[in-house]
Amino acid sequence: MLSKSSLKLNDAPGEPAESVLPFVVKNQSWREFMQKDVRSILDSVGRVIVGKDETVLQSVIAMLCGGHILLEDVPGVGKTQLAAALSRSVGGEFHRIQLTPDIMPSDITGYSVVNQQDGSLEYREGAAICNFLLADEINRASPKVQSALLEIMEEHQISLDGQTHVLPEPFMVIATQNPVETYGTYHLPEAQMDRFFMKISMGYPTWQEELAILDRNGEGNPIANITAPVITTAQICELQKQVNSIQVSEPIRKYIVDIIRATRSSDLAALGVSPRGSIACFKAVRAAAFVHGRTFATPDDVKSLAVPVLAHRILLSPKGRNSLGSPEALVQQILDTIPVPAEAR
Repeated sequence: MLSKSSLKLNDAPGEPAESVLPFVVKNQSWREFMQKDVRSILDSVGRVIVGKDETVLQSVIAMLCGGHILLEDVPGVGKTQLAAALSRSVGGEFHRIQLTPDIMPSDITGYSVVNQQDGSLEYREGAAICNFLLADEINRASPKVQSALLEIMEEHQISLDGQTHVLPEPFMVIATQNPVETYGTYHLPEAQMDRFFMKISMGYPTWQEELAILDRNGEGNPIANITAPVITTAQICELQKQVNSIQVSEPIRKYIVDIIRATRSSDLAALGVSPRGSIACFKAVRAAAFVHGRTFATPDDVKSLAVPVLAHRILLSPKGRNSLGSPEALVQQILDTIPVPAEAR
C-alpha cells in the first residue's frame, strides 16, 4: 500500500514529472511484472521518448480503454513525438492536424462532392479517418471545429449527408494545448473536456534525460528508431477485450463512487465529476491492473489514476480557487480524506 507521501500530484506543465503510478519507480524492475505486450509498447516508445515512463504508460492505459487524452504542456517537450511514437509502435495510421482559427470542420470530418458523371455524392475523407489523430493546439481551433470532434470522440463515427462512416479501431484522439500562451485561443467547453479520458502532461526532462535527448537527436529524428511495429492494431483490440475481464471488487467500486460523489458535494467545486467520469475511472482502474499483470484491481490503482482521469472534469468554486488553486489539489484532498477499503479480490 502506498503512503500518502508517495502519492504526488502531476507536476505543473513544464516541470519534471514525479511518479504517481505505483508500478513506475526509478529502477526498471517494474517492467518485469508488466503484461508483455504493454512492455513491448513501452520499450518501443522509449526508443523515441526519453524518460516519461509515467506519461507513456498513462497514454497506453487510455488506449486500452478506448479513450482520448489531452496533453497540456509547454511547447517543445515531445507531445507530438509521443503521439507519433505510440502510433508507429502499434502499426496504426497516424494523422496530424495543426489547428488554427481558419480550420474548417470538414478538414476533420471530411466532406461530400458531387460526381459529375452520375450526380451521386462521393465522400472525401478528413483527417479523422485514422487510428491516431493528433489535434495539435486544439484550443486555437474555433468552437465550430472543436464541436466537430464531439461525435467522433464519443461514437467513433462520422455522420455526414445521411451517411455514417465508421472509424477504424482502435481510434484515439490525442489533443494538445499550450497552457502558457492563451492569447487568441478558444477555451474548451466543459462538454468537450469531459470527452477526454485523461488530461496529462510531459514535463521538462531531468538533467540526465536532456543530455540523453541531445545524444539521441544527434543523427536525425529519433522516430526513425522505431523501424517496425511491435504489435498490430488487431492485437490492441484484443487487449482491450482482455481489459474488460479484469475483476473490480465491490469495495473498490464503492471507493470509486465515494470519490466521485465527494467532488459533487464539496463546497470547493462548482461542478463535480459526471457519471461519464466515474465510468472512465472504473475503466482506467481495470486497465492499470491489466498492464501490471494482475487479474484484479486494488485501491492503489484508483489512487494512482484519479487525478489524471478526474481533475479536468471539475470546475472549482470561488472558494475552491482561493483555497486550493487547482482541481488536481481537490482530487488529492478527497483521496486523502476518503477511507481506503481493504483490498479484496
